[in-house]
Amino acid sequence: MNWKAQLDKWLIFNGLDTELKKELLVIKENEKEAEDAFYKNLEFGTGGMRGELGPGTNRLNIYMVRKATEGLAYYIEESGEEAKKRGVVVAYDSRHKSPEFALEVAKVLGQHGIKTYIFDELRPTPELSYAVRYLNAFAGIVITASHNPPEYNGYKVYGEDGGQLPPAAADNIISHMNRIENELSISVKQEQELLAEGLLTYIGAEVDDAYTGALKTIQLNRELVQEVGNELKIIFTPLHGSGNKPVREGLKAFGFTNVTVVKEQELPDANFSTIQSPNPEEHAAFELAIQYGKEIDADLLMATDPDADRLGVAVKDSTGEYVVLTGNQLGALMLHYLLTQKKEQGILPQNGAVVKTIVTSEIGRAIASSFGLEIFDTLTGFKFIGEKINEFEQSGDYQFQFGYEESYGYLIGDFVRDKDAVQSAVFAAEVAAYYKTRGKSLYEGLLEIFSKYGYYKESLQSITLKGKDGAEQIKKLVDSFRLEPIQELAGAEVTVIEDYQSSQRMNMQEDAIENDIPFPVSNVLKYHFEDGTWFTIRPSGTEPKAKFYFGVKKESLVESEMSLKNVEQIVMERVNKFMTVSI
Repeated sequence: MNWKAQLDKWLIFNGLDTELKKELLVIKENEKEAEDAFYKNLEFGTGGMRGELGPGTNRLNIYMVRKATEGLAYYIEESGEEAKKRGVVVAYDSRHKSPEFALEVAKVLGQHGIKTYIFDELRPTPELSYAVRYLNAFAGIVITASHNPPEYNGYKVYGEDGGQLPPAAADNIISHMNRIENELSISVKQEQELLAEGLLTYIGAEVDDAYTGALKTIQLNRELVQEVGNELKIIFTPLHGSGNKPVREGLKAFGFTNVTVVKEQELPDANFSTIQSPNPEEHAAFELAIQYGKEIDADLLMATDPDADRLGVAVKDSTGEYVVLTGNQLGALMLHYLLTQKKEQGILPQNGAVVKTIVTSEIGRAIASSFGLEIFDTLTGFKFIGEKINEFEQSGDYQFQFGYEESYGYLIGDFVRDKDAVQSAVFAAEVAAYYKTRGKSLYEGLLEIFSKYGYYKESLQSITLKGKDGAEQIKKLVDSFRLEPIQELAGAEVTVIEDYQSSQRMNMQEDAIENDIPFPVSNVLKYHFEDGTWFTIRPSGTEPKAKFYFGVKKESLVESEMSLKNVEQIVMERVNKFMTVSI
């Protein structure tokens, strides 16, 4: 069925949601907008789906939520009666339509006799992961679009281990979804029916308390925190999202009492009114927190994104100004502290393992190796780190110690199987307390690490191209780097090109090709150069973007910054030239 036929189907449907009907009557007058809303179905990937809110098959609305949930219901039914009884846990954040979508999930699952647990108010994604494990549920869903703009929402599915759904299970759900001919005709039960039949239970305090209890297990030095926990001045902002209560409870449980919350950003707000983007990766998100920090001379500023799976941290630099640490820098600080403390306490296992993504800084490898630990790389996406943890559990070959990615995602305790900003916040506070007892700031601690392991510096650039045409442009752009590879960069020759789409590692110096990249096929290219420089290009899996990751290592911070800027400029000039010619 072409997009115009799909549009007509929605227009003549008598039971269409009133709000969606009004929006549909507006967009049908704009052919380009109407085509984009209906030219395809919103894609369901290994983690779920994410998109702009509104009417259409390529938008997120109650009908596409029902369709995804119907596919999940068929998958659960195939797994048997026990799976149906164990049921599905659902959490949601502060975005538009999040509570409504959560209830729609229960209404579809209930029609299939599948039990649903819904949190009584917004909760972080990591607590959803924990709840699946705590309640022994068969699956979990969180309604969130993470750090995307207000017009987005999403639907992420988790397996019974609390990790994002593995590819095989996702493919099964997708196959069921593809057989659903009409997303508008899916049958649902009503909330009161579900409650009366015991198919819907609202959850809250019990899971909260259990999760906070689990948080305490990652604390490594209670005495250290007791020494400076009252002195360490912390500013925290949940950026209008779900991190407010759990982060504050976690900090209190750890022994940090000198915590000030940014009042203007404390309460849920689906429009994220005080910020341009609810993303702690964006330095502008810290504007209010920095104002608060200056007023009380705070030691540590922290921000979580709407579903509280990402943490950003800002600290004073050598000039006394607050700077936002990169995800790579905070990850290095936490990893080094964790391994140092465990080694001193004699609890660092010989078969310990650290997991990072292919676009995360190589300083993590240097730190882990210095403690005799193995470090494993995965594709971008924390679901792959979760899979690695499961692999370690099943084989017994390694014990998970720490996992992280450059995009502000970290995991310390594996009672959660996704990145966890609540864990990260309380642990980052402990790391800051450690350096405070030594008369140092977190920034000074970072410089210590650089002086020991080398001055690593990384960055991210991206281009945004929305819609059908944009997606095609992004594919052509990545292919241009594949078909016409860079030979040298800033005077350094390319040594290896890793193509994760063909699973081939091309050794450019030996003119040899190895078919040994042990990852799922993904449209990603990574270039390595003789001086240790690298860069990676990949289309985002959740946003209409092409992302470019860069990394260098030099003998000083200044040299690293200059080299990184030069490398960025060369690559992005080629990108801009391609875009100019191809448009």
